[in-house]
Amino acid sequence: MALPEPVRAQVAAWAAQALSALPADRVPAALQHVRRFTPARRARLGAGALAAVLESDPVFRQQVLQVARASHPLLAAALTEGNEVPAAPPEEVAALAFLLRVDGWEDHVARADEETRRARTAADEQERSAQVRRLEAELDQQRVRAAEDLAEAHERARAAEAELADLRRRVRDLGSRVGRAEQAQRRAEEEREAALAEAEAAGARADALSRRLEDRVAELEAALARARDDERSTTREEHLRVRLLLDALLGSAQGLRRELALPPVEGRPADSLARDYAVAGGEPSARGLLRDDPALLDGLLGVPTTHLLVDGYNVTKSGYGELTLQAQRTRLLAGLGALAARTGAEVTVVFDGRDGAVASALPAPRGVRLLFSRTGETADEVLRRLVRHEPEGRPVVVVSSDREVADGVRDSGAHAVPSSALLRLLERGSVGPPA
Repeated sequence: MALPEPVRAQVAAWAAQALSALPADRVPAALQHVRRFTPARRARLGAGALAAVLESDPVFRQQVLQVARASHPLLAAALTEGNEVPAAPPEEVAALAFLLRVDGWEDHVARADEETRRARTAADEQERSAQVRRLEAELDQQRVRAAEDLAEAHERARAAEAELADLRRRVRDLGSRVGRAEQAQRRAEEEREAALAEAEAAGARADALSRRLEDRVAELEAALARARDDERSTTREEHLRVRLLLDALLGSAQGLRRELALPPVEGRPADSLARDYAVAGGEPSARGLLRDDPALLDGLLGVPTTHLLVDGYNVTKSGYGELTLQAQRTRLLAGLGALAARTGAEVTVVFDGRDGAVASALPAPRGVRLLFSRTGETADEVLRRLVRHEPEGRPVVVVSSDREVADGVRDSGAHAVPSSALLRLLERGSVGPPA
C-alpha cells in the first residue's frame, strides 16, 4: 500500500534518526551512502532508499520502530494493545501503525491520507478565499485609479483644446511670415543674380590684370637674370678686397700681440661651475672637445681654446666595463691626463653620483677637471649645463654615446663625438695606462 506523503516523511525522519544511532558495521549496505548525509538531509535526500530498506529488512524496521516507540510511547502502547488512540497527528498515528503492522494499520493510513487531503483542500479553500479578497481589493484600487485617470484625461483634453487653439493662432502667424519670407527670397535671388553678373565682370577684369602681371613678371625675371650676372662679377671683386683686408687685420693683430706682450688667458668659463661639482683632491684644470673619427677628434683638439667634455661612465663602460668603478675612473683619468698634456686642450670629465664616489676618488691629473654630479642630478645634465655656460663661438666637443646627450649638445652648438672615438684615440696614441 502506498503511503501518503506526510506519513512517508514521518517514517523517513524516524529512519534517519535510527540510522544515526547504528554502528557503521550494522548499517544496511543500501543505506551506506545515505548515512554520509547530515541528519537533516537524510530524510529528504534518502527517503526512497530508506523506504525500500524498511520494506525488505525487518531488522532495520525494528530499529526504526524502537526510535518511534521512544518518541511516542503512549501512542505505541495504545496501538499495540488495540486501545483507543490518544489525540495525535494522523500522519504520526499512521506511520507508527505502519511500523508496528498492527491490525487495521491500513485504515490508519487511509484516515491519515483522507485527513491530509481534507487539510490540503481546506488550505486550498483558504488560499482561494484570500486570493479572492486580494483580487477584490485590487479591483477597488483599479476602480479608484480608473476614476482618477478619467479625471486626469478630462483635464488633459481641456489642456489639449487650449493648446490646439494656440497652435491654430500660431499657424496663422506662420502663414503671414511665410509670405514675407517668400518676398524676401525673391528679392535675394534678384540680388544674387546681380552679384553674379558683377562677379563675372570682375573676373574678366582680373583676367586682364593677370595677363598684364604675367607680362610684368617676365620683364622682372629678365631684369633679375641681368642683375645676377652683374652681381657675380661684383661679388668676386668684393671677395678679393675682403680677403686682402682680413689678411691685413690678422697681420696687424699678431703684430699688436707681440708689441703688447699679452700674457696667456687665465681661467675658463667652466671654472665657475667646477666649484659645485669638483671633489676634494681634484685639480679643476682645463682642456677638452668631441667627434666620431679618432683622427677628426684629434684634429678638433688641435683647435685653439677647444674644451673637451667627457661623459665618464659612458666612456668607461663602453671600453672596460668589466673593471670596478674606481678602476674605470683611474684608467680614464690617466688617459685623459696624457691627452691633455699632448694637445693642450681644456679637458673636463663628469661622473654620475657624487655621494658614492667622492670617498674613493683619486686626485685628477694635471690639465683634467674632475666633476661628480650631485644627488638627484645626472652627469648628462651637468654636461648640458657646461655646454650652455660656454661663450657662443668657442669650440666645444662632448664625448658621449648617449643619443639624447648628443642631440642636446648639438642644439647648443657643441660637437658630439661617440665614446668609441675617444677610446680609439687613447689606444692609438698610447696615452692610456695598461689594462
